Amino acid sequence: MRQRNKPWADDFLEENTHIVIPNPQEYKGKWKKFFGNDKAVHIEIGTGKGQFIVEMAKQFPEVNFIGIELAKSIIVTAAQKINESKLNNIVLINEDAANLKEIFAESELATIYLNFSDPWPKNRHEKRRLTYHTFLEKYQEVLQPSGEVILKTDNMGLFEYSLTSFSQFGMQLEEVNLDLHRIHDPTNRMTEYEEKFSSKGQPIYRCRVSFHNM
Repeated sequence: MRQRNKPWADDFLEENTHIVIPNPQEYKGKWKKFFGNDKAVHIEIGTGKGQFIVEMAKQFPEVNFIGIELAKSIIVTAAQKINESKLNNIVLINEDAANLKEIFAESELATIYLNFSDPWPKNRHEKRRLTYHTFLEKYQEVLQPSGEVILKTDNMGLFEYSLTSFSQFGMQLEEVNLDLHRIHDPTNRMTEYEEKFSSKGQPIYRCRVSFHNM
């Protein structure tokens, strides 16, 4: 989906460096120190407009949340939500997820959320999928041994591909849900896309996977 250019985005980011952290590589291995506590650190790759991560930060004040979003035109909307929320357990990073290992140290993270990621349906774009094995290698390094990757999507093709990719990589499937909203999980926070698709009766797929046996 093409995003509208926001001419004011650069100025907004410069004025809100307490929310969208510049040069996040400087905090590699130091994110708990950055937050000023010893709480677990969770990240969402592809934060979009920020609804999910803001609601998660409200629901789980005992966790530090970091949202990663590459598009400036989108991340500013998420930053505005955080600014309005006055939450102190959430920040954003305007970076490419491919640089994950440059931003986080080994075993620094507890959970990685992949919400409604671009399915990149064409075979020639397989390497761009966030569940391609090169990304899984990065997740394995930055996650704690007990850490998890949690994927939500409305795209059955991506979901099937991801389950296969996880299994081939040797990851352990902790949960596979083919219609998330049927179980009425009170801990589930919806993204903007999730609200849109579920309102039309589209099933939402979720899985939780870990590297426990590796």
